[in-house]
Amino acid sequence: MSRRTTAAAVLLATAAALTACSHEAPADGGAPAGATPPSKHAVAIGRGGAVSSVNPYASKVGLDILRHGGNAVDAAVGTAAALGVVEPYSAGIGGGGYLVRYDARTHRVDTVDGRETAPSRMRADSFTDPGTGEPMDPSEAMDSGLSVGVPGTVKTWQEALKRWGTLSFAKAVEPSAALADKGFVVNEEFRAQTEMNEKRFRAVDPTRELFLPGGRLPAVGSTFRNPDLARTYRLLAQQGPDTLYTGRLARDIVHTVQHPPAAEGHEGTVTPGLMRLGDLDSYTAPTRRPVHSTYHGLDLYGMGPSTSGGIAVGEALNILKRFSVSNGDKAQALHHYLEASRIAFADRNRWVGDPSTVHVPSDKMLSRFFAKDRACLINPHRALNSPLAPGDPNHSDHACSAGKGARQPHEGTSTTHLVTSDRWGNVVSYTLTIEQTGGSAITVPDRGFLLNNELTDFDFVPVSPGTYDPNLPGPGKRPRSSMSPTIILKNGKPCLTVGSPGGATIITTVLQTLVNRLDLGMSLPQAIAAPRASQRNAAQTEAEPDFLALPERKALERLGHSFVPAPRTFTPRPEIGAATGIEFRPDGTVLAAAEPVRRGGGSAMVVDPVH
Repeated sequence: MSRRTTAAAVLLATAAALTACSHEAPADGGAPAGATPPSKHAVAIGRGGAVSSVNPYASKVGLDILRHGGNAVDAAVGTAAALGVVEPYSAGIGGGGYLVRYDARTHRVDTVDGRETAPSRMRADSFTDPGTGEPMDPSEAMDSGLSVGVPGTVKTWQEALKRWGTLSFAKAVEPSAALADKGFVVNEEFRAQTEMNEKRFRAVDPTRELFLPGGRLPAVGSTFRNPDLARTYRLLAQQGPDTLYTGRLARDIVHTVQHPPAAEGHEGTVTPGLMRLGDLDSYTAPTRRPVHSTYHGLDLYGMGPSTSGGIAVGEALNILKRFSVSNGDKAQALHHYLEASRIAFADRNRWVGDPSTVHVPSDKMLSRFFAKDRACLINPHRALNSPLAPGDPNHSDHACSAGKGARQPHEGTSTTHLVTSDRWGNVVSYTLTIEQTGGSAITVPDRGFLLNNELTDFDFVPVSPGTYDPNLPGPGKRPRSSMSPTIILKNGKPCLTVGSPGGATIITTVLQTLVNRLDLGMSLPQAIAAPRASQRNAAQTEAEPDFLALPERKALERLGHSFVPAPRTFTPRPEIGAATGIEFRPDGTVLAAAEPVRRGGGSAMVVDPVH
């Protein structure tokens, strides 16, 4: 079945859905976690709580936790732990992420910053050649110990469960330990992602042994087991999550980073990293104030710096407020979406970094004054030229200047996103990652998980020579991210939550999904399934094949937009993002939605389905 046919089925199934977010397929839990895959649906409607992720095994783990009395945080941690088993090239305990949580009792939104940090020995020039000052070759940096940041995922789980969960850490991860023991059925996506990384994986002994069993690619339909990861999860359960930061696991991680286990005969060098035990011991996953913006009378809460996602999405929507964006003229609606995204990326590249080391003018970037002055750049008859110069939120009266800007810096694309809700009305939107597909390609020996290469999200050298760059490497610093977990409230209650993987395309995926849903009259499943384009202050806009086939393409090109096919990054197909979301409906039911086709199709489940 083609992507268009599958997406059309989703659209027909949900076109008449009433939703709480307006301006004014049944769920199936499937078989037990293990070798038999649970059944998979892109849409689920019901009560009692919901889970949506990119994988049915992971969604099933979260759903079981909800069914047994756990809350949204418990389910989010359980789902994330399961994704570490079945989506090991996108997430896992060797990486980090951002968690946004709504409390139904207090109507408060909180966030946990579980972003990886640089070692204390890292300096602004750590990714440059000492002799010439030129930046390192990106591929050399990505597949190295130098790229590995201090993992934040386990600390995120610990912090969230301690503050808001009802389960112990041990109970939250045990279903995933069992899943790692029993194994999961290899699908085409897992095999394809392994094949895309085969050369990298063969260069590292423990990675080759784990993900290329018997020296071969895993066969579709076979069962993939990871007993090493099962033992690691149980070690964390028995000795506590701090063992990853101060105990045996910490020592194993540091040794692996400092002495990458390259395969014998591997051509080239695997650069060792700078991480020491003290870097792990001093790591924290702080709670931070969410960033807040409004759109059509709704309150949008997102993750603030060190990610740029909440600011960029909020700024772009603030710009769009000043125009009439509707389905009445779809070409103009898409034009304004692309231009608002272009402007927001120019600004986030200049101003956003780790707030513990640089000043980020978050409130000013999300002010209506700054949006007004940046919106004046948009011409309904002509697209802007990129790279566009950033505005200055500290002097927003000078922001209407379309000067020459800097190139878009590199950012990896392999991430995963999940959303959960519970019977009490609590909500979690959680994005986690190990950076590019397969991370650093370095597996911790006998521990069953890959280490991230998140530090390559730093700018290796200043993007604009002579201008202060907030995203250069530094000791203990968190690299800038684009992760955009978002929760939207209407009159203080949840209306919608959404997020996506995809590196820098996360921002555009979340933004376009919201425009589709809130402006163009699409249902949430339609908004997620719709063809995507991603404008990130570049001369050309990346677009999926189905977007390039839209009738509006010619009108956009007449306005000066230039399109290029989206690259094949974390899948063999040219795709942008892989969103998941939950919408809260006026009748008290929830609609959980996942991708119908991207990343092989996601999995939405509810506790009590409404047929």
